[in-house]
Amino acid sequence: MESELVLHNGGCHCKNVRWKVQAPTSFIAWKCNCSNCSMRGNVHFVVPRQRFELLGDSDQFITTYTFGTHTAKHTFCKVCGIASFYTPRSNPDGIAVTLACLDPGTLSHVEIRHADGKNWEDFVHRSGIALQSKIHSTQ
Repeated sequence: MESELVLHNGGCHCKNVRWKVQAPTSFIAWKCNCSNCSMRGNVHFVVPRQRFELLGDSDQFITTYTFGTHTAKHTFCKVCGIASFYTPRSNPDGIAVTLACLDPGTLSHVEIRHADGKNWEDFVHRSGIALQSKIHSTQ
């Protein structure tokens, strides 16, 4: 499903947190039913950490929430509360970008798949999501 990498921009509602991410124009996004994502209605896609960059003074406006294993780092804007990206437990070497926080105009297709966060270990094992934060030689 992957296409050529392009630069996508995005951020939070108040625009204090802004970032850019290199990702295909066509990709898989995950609608997760874990306790946190289901409450937020989160749909996200995963990229290697090296392909994500915070812009300007965005880091001054970010705070982080953790729970459970504390592997996931749920970052959100201190001003508007929007979680435009975070470090997912499934991909601690990557970034999960909230699909709705992308600026419009750079996507050609998104396939939304169900992420069974309520049965996290089984889902991660069978889904291949952990590979999405790896840089492959064809990318």
